[in-house]
Amino acid sequence: MNLYQRQALPVLERKLLISGLVNIQNYCPDIIVDLKYSSEDNFIGINLYGNLKNAYLQKEACEKLCHAQNILNNYSEYLSLIVFDAARPVSVQQKMWDMVEVPEQIKHWYVANPQKGSIHNYGMAVDVSIINKNGELLDMGTDFDYFGELAYPGKEYYFFERGKLDSIQVQNRELLYRIMSEAGFYVSKTEWWHYNAASLNYAKSKYKIIK
Repeated sequence: MNLYQRQALPVLERKLLISGLVNIQNYCPDIIVDLKYSSEDNFIGINLYGNLKNAYLQKEACEKLCHAQNILNNYSEYLSLIVFDAARPVSVQQKMWDMVEVPEQIKHWYVANPQKGSIHNYGMAVDVSIINKNGELLDMGTDFDYFGELAYPGKEYYFFERGKLDSIQVQNRELLYRIMSEAGFYVSKTEWWHYNAASLNYAKSKYKIIK
């Protein structure tokens, strides 16, 4: 990419490139990208990313994500990963923290405190689900960015036994967990869609936070 092409990019995208991040679809074009924070279709209800359309990660996280896509392709050629969010500047993290409407004592369960930093802020986390070739998301039992225990990984059978999740929803979550964990990701305790490529301590030791 030459200087002219870079200057034509959205300001946020230039910031991500300058931070040394890579465009996911340049490495794995089969992955679908639908950045929820580049729209009003998110828990805050406002566009936080402007006209950014591409998702960025650190190269090592991107390579793991491509590996996950390959694992999924081997399972079914009719399915693909879909990315809702990836690298996120800490300035956006602050806006989320200020606007999320949950009790103060549990706020950090859903949005990382920007004073401490999120793994998203280092380009080492991705929010992801599975979509079929018809453009239909697999049913995971809740929407992306759902706040509540129904979204907690590890509680699927608890809610299945109580009729809050059905067998297909449980199987879909297990499929996502299986392919992402095999590729080296770790799922969040409270969000079935949030996967970390490494620990926060590792991210802080190796990369600079994205301002």
